[in-house]
Amino acid sequence: MRRAALPEGALDATDRRILNALQEGFPIAPRPFAEAGAALGLAEQELIDRIARLKEIGAVTRFGPFYDAEAMGGAFCLCAMAVPEAQFDRVTEIVNAFPEVAHNYARSHRLNMWFVLATATPEEIAATAGRIDAATGLPVLRFPKLKEFFIGFRVTA
Repeated sequence: MRRAALPEGALDATDRRILNALQEGFPIAPRPFAEAGAALGLAEQELIDRIARLKEIGAVTRFGPFYDAEAMGGAFCLCAMAVPEAQFDRVTEIVNAFPEVAHNYARSHRLNMWFVLATATPEEIAATAGRIDAATGLPVLRFPKLKEFFIGFRVTA
């Protein structure tokens, strides 16, 4: 399932402020949406509704915390597949159905599908990649992390 660019005007100034602000963190509080909304000049429910809409239109693919699986005894692994163009959407649906798949990106390359596996134990990386192999009929290439770099990636909306 390839994502198309959002149509012109899909995001208003408030949507852009939300996207820019929430990349920097989210309050840990009894009512985090109320607190985050107040900082943006929005009511709690308006912020919740806008985030739901941003997800619905594809401006964001998920909204939630990013956990460091390795710090908790788990593992991450960057994976790639060479998916025939005619099968891309079908394979995307299969791969994305695995709860261990944290991100999935289409690329213009022979290895045209890249995704990250996040598992509770390091051993589950191989097991999950094997289940994806079996489900799709295509090999999953694994690129384990050798060294960690923090780049602080942010996108200005």
